[in-house]
Amino acid sequence: MNILRRPARYPLAVIVALACANPAFASEAAVAINPEDAEQLEDTTPELAGRSAESPEPTGPEPADAAVDAEPEVPLADAVTAAHGLAEPMELLGARIPPGTYQRLSWSATELFEGVPVSTPVLVVNGKLPGPTLCLTAAVHGDELNGIEVVRRVMHDLDPKKLSGAVIGVPIVNLQGFRRGSRYLPDRRDLNRYFPGNPNGSAASRIAHSFFNEVVNNCDALVDMHTGSFERANLPQLRADLRNPDVLTLTQGFGATVILHSDPATGTLRYAATRAGVPAVTLEAGGPSELELKEVKHGVKGIETLLNTLGMVKKRRMWGEPEPVYYRSSWVRANRGGILLADVSLGSTVRQGDLLGTITDPMNNASTKIYSPFTGRIIGMARNQVVMPGFAAFHVGIQADDEVTSEATTDAVAHDQDTSNDDYVDGMSE
Repeated sequence: MNILRRPARYPLAVIVALACANPAFASEAAVAINPEDAEQLEDTTPELAGRSAESPEPTGPEPADAAVDAEPEVPLADAVTAAHGLAEPMELLGARIPPGTYQRLSWSATELFEGVPVSTPVLVVNGKLPGPTLCLTAAVHGDELNGIEVVRRVMHDLDPKKLSGAVIGVPIVNLQGFRRGSRYLPDRRDLNRYFPGNPNGSAASRIAHSFFNEVVNNCDALVDMHTGSFERANLPQLRADLRNPDVLTLTQGFGATVILHSDPATGTLRYAATRAGVPAVTLEAGGPSELELKEVKHGVKGIETLLNTLGMVKKRRMWGEPEPVYYRSSWVRANRGGILLADVSLGSTVRQGDLLGTITDPMNNASTKIYSPFTGRIIGMARNQVVMPGFAAFHVGIQADDEVTSEATTDAVAHDQDTSNDDYVDGMSE
């Protein structure tokens, strides 16, 4: 059975051309992409990364109802202007939400071992005026807290009387992982590898199927919030497939936020939603297991700017110059174990050959240095910690005109230049 988008909240209109990308982004790279320019240099490790030795072997995403690459009836950029007349009541999770109201609903995906249903709060603001439906999701990984606070602040700051369209906020998708302080579900599966799910599959696949069909398929666009994983932190950034015009519209609405072009991995919420005709981006900000107010404020400001850009709210926001767009990135890995101490910070601009950090053997005090193989910017990095050989330490967004040479690397560092984008990138979280 194909997964189809729900009928639009507004009448069918003539499709018009999407506005071209913001020229301010052109300082790093042109928005038009050909497959060669968009090649990803992200290092890849399957879902296994970070799993405990006693964890079962991963089975990978299970067969699911095939999603189709659906075309939106009205471009997202024109959704508000194409809508006319009065807003309609929204039907969601068995409830009816009248225009101009706020409601808190519950989504029950599965049961705990005791047979007690697990109810996840779903916040809904249905605007008084017609328009698109934007979905905000967080904590698909249970230990990623920043997005939870972003959703809370955004949802409780909306005025349904002044909103065009609707906003659905799910602060904690993976409630079972959140309660345990774990990235994973109780069976050690990564929920963000099983979308759109399968009603007859594993627990992860059934949860993904329920959430995707009962919530996501009621939306016109999606922002999925994450943080870095396994003691790594990310500079606030959007992961997006910029070849999709509606996804591009989402990225242009976030203001001063770094954009990283990337093809979503199969099984991620971003991948499944976009294929089903719900354009989606991933907002990465900060690290796991703690609330970071600077990153939270950035996320809130970005989403409120997006709502304004889409015409869903009328607050005027000015937010500096746009950040660069990066079409390539690479994780720089340590070839030796020891205590990692960084010499750069998130957002630092680096040149090829610049010192990124030092790894020191705690037993013999011998130190090795990690140098950047690229010119670019630090968009993700490990927190200071003890690392093993092969640990992904620094994520570099690569400047478009940078030429990679082997002279900048030493035996203390490894990096991935030509790897598949099909597998899970262990330091990127999504």
